[in-house]
Amino acid sequence: MSSFAGLQTAFLGVTAQRRALDVVGQNIANVNTPGYTRQRVEMSPVPSRGGIGLFTQQQVAPGRGVSVDAISRLGDAHLDNRVRSTAAASGFASVRAAALAALETSLREPGETGLSARLDAFWASWEDLANRPGDPAAEAVVLEGATAVVSAITAGYQEVVDQWARGRSALDGLVSDLNTAAAQVADLNARIRSTAAAGGSVNELVDQRAAVAATLAALGGGEVRHRDDGTVDVLIGGNPIVQGTSVNRLVVTGAARVQDAAADPVQVEWAHRPGTPAGVGDGEIAAHVSLLAPAQPAGTGGVLAEAAATYDALAADLAAAVNAVHTTGTTTSGAPAGDVFGFTPGVSAAAGLRVVVTAGGLATAAPGAGPLDGSVADAIAAIGRGAGSPGAVWAAFVTTTGAAARTANDRADLAALSARTAVDLQLSTAGVDLDEETMNLLTYQRAYEGAARVMTVMDEMLDVLINRTGVVGR
Repeated sequence: MSSFAGLQTAFLGVTAQRRALDVVGQNIANVNTPGYTRQRVEMSPVPSRGGIGLFTQQQVAPGRGVSVDAISRLGDAHLDNRVRSTAAASGFASVRAAALAALETSLREPGETGLSARLDAFWASWEDLANRPGDPAAEAVVLEGATAVVSAITAGYQEVVDQWARGRSALDGLVSDLNTAAAQVADLNARIRSTAAAGGSVNELVDQRAAVAATLAALGGGEVRHRDDGTVDVLIGGNPIVQGTSVNRLVVTGAARVQDAAADPVQVEWAHRPGTPAGVGDGEIAAHVSLLAPAQPAGTGGVLAEAAATYDALAADLAAAVNAVHTTGTTTSGAPAGDVFGFTPGVSAAAGLRVVVTAGGLATAAPGAGPLDGSVADAIAAIGRGAGSPGAVWAAFVTTTGAAARTANDRADLAALSARTAVDLQLSTAGVDLDEETMNLLTYQRAYEGAARVMTVMDEMLDVLINRTGVVGR
């Protein structure tokens, strides 16, 4: 190898180690940057071209130095996929857990303001009235108790209606966020492809795309597939929402009120294929769709619509049971009794339930039994002690909702733990370790100093050869 070739070898070593030091500095600078994946310089030896020596004999020659082949992004595709899948599962579980917790809180059970306590007070007021027929104070307590029960049912039903409406609005926002994330992935695909074609580094762009893809997965459970040109496709329900640099948007269709959910179920569709469900099976969007589903005869529909249906059924059953007994009796004046509860036309049973009886119109006696008879009032009080009483139905609903909320919360905790574990595993591979980077910094620094020293020696040697050869003896 000639002296000038040796100088070139040393120069390549200096520049390669300097490039490696730059990359180490980049890693250290981004140690706290979310989503950053550490990088490494990939080097390889420049092979020798050999040489022809004296007498045409092949001579062994050293290599020609080192070359920087690439700056690698030290990510793991399998761990990235795991992060996305666990994020989708965690998003689904957390949304359902939060919704069920809010529903359970709105029931106010157990507690003095809960429906159970008000039903108990209502039945007890009838027992007291049976012992004091015609007492204005006892009648006033019955009317107050009936009003309290109606208030609890209508208020509870309205809270469910409002929660459903908030979920519907949140779904619109999440789908909009999903479309925005998909557009960002498509834009990054275009930038990555053009940058890679121009020979530039795309590592930071890939990091950005990975972060957006994780967000997209948490929202809609998207599956990422890599292409040979560096771009990715994102699929939802087996269909692409991102295909290279193009985007297929999603839209939300269906009812805007829980009362209309049965006739017009809420679903997420492809904008370019109206009426075709997108098949979102995971993530926060899928959780909202499941919560907004209409009620089913078997009670397997969306939890919010099922809760609203329970309130409606409870209001209808309560009114029917009390009215059926009350209308068989007479007031203390001997007049036939009317209904205790009625309904406002044009609205659901729970929303339209109201007290229609007035003071002096309560029935306590059976026809012909006399004004001091309390048998009808006793019979109404006994409704609350029956196996299928409104209170028993309500208690079963409260118990079922509480159990579902606890189960959902446990699942959300497990899903969140899985998501954190996946992120920790990803960071163990892709995250920046300052101790490791310090060791790399020292390694590259020593290599840089060594290559620089070789260059100095070669420079001094060439100076002697060029400037001092032939001057001895002058």
